[in-house]
Amino acid sequence: MADTETLLQAWAERASTDDEAWAHTVPGPSLDAVTARLASVPRDFLDERVSLPALFGDVLPAVAAPACLAFADDARVRTGAAIALWLVAADDLIEPLDPPLNTARAGVAVDALALRVASVVDPATWLVDDERRVEAARTFLLWDGLRPAGEDAATARALLDACDSLARDRAMASAYEGHRHRAEIARRLQEARQREAAARYSAE
Repeated sequence: MADTETLLQAWAERASTDDEAWAHTVPGPSLDAVTARLASVPRDFLDERVSLPALFGDVLPAVAAPACLAFADDARVRTGAAIALWLVAADDLIEPLDPPLNTARAGVAVDALALRVASVVDPATWLVDDERRVEAARTFLLWDGLRPAGEDAATARALLDACDSLARDRAMASAYEGHRHRAEIARRLQEARQREAAARYSAE
């Protein structure tokens, strides 16, 4: 089983900053609709004998594999990802949310639940604890590029911040910010290298 810091580091390397994520959200389905779907995850999705890569391939065959698949043997990651995949799969198996989820961004949203939230909160609590279920629903929507219906970005952000389990753990939040900072530096260096390579290619 991976330790919490390893999972948070993987998330930091995967995701954009929170500011960027919030800047690109658009109105999504109601929070009640998403939390109701979270409370109705079928047993098949939670069955640890079901391969997470296979489940992801069935639900999101056209989406690049998420980072969480590297930790598929971690029970927290597997359960968190499976619950996130149910949110997507239910669009076809039950009915689409209104407005629908953003399938193109669903891989990032799956990672958000599997790596960021599940690393600090047991995903099983999302099914039985109202506040943790709201945290999971709001987190999924954010990284799917959406915010709950009827909320502007500032309101939605404040309400997610209020129930963010990672932010409540000061030591873990500090460690995560360190991972985030290093990941951002690495991204900027990579972008600079790509610009330099493109400039050299153009000059030739």
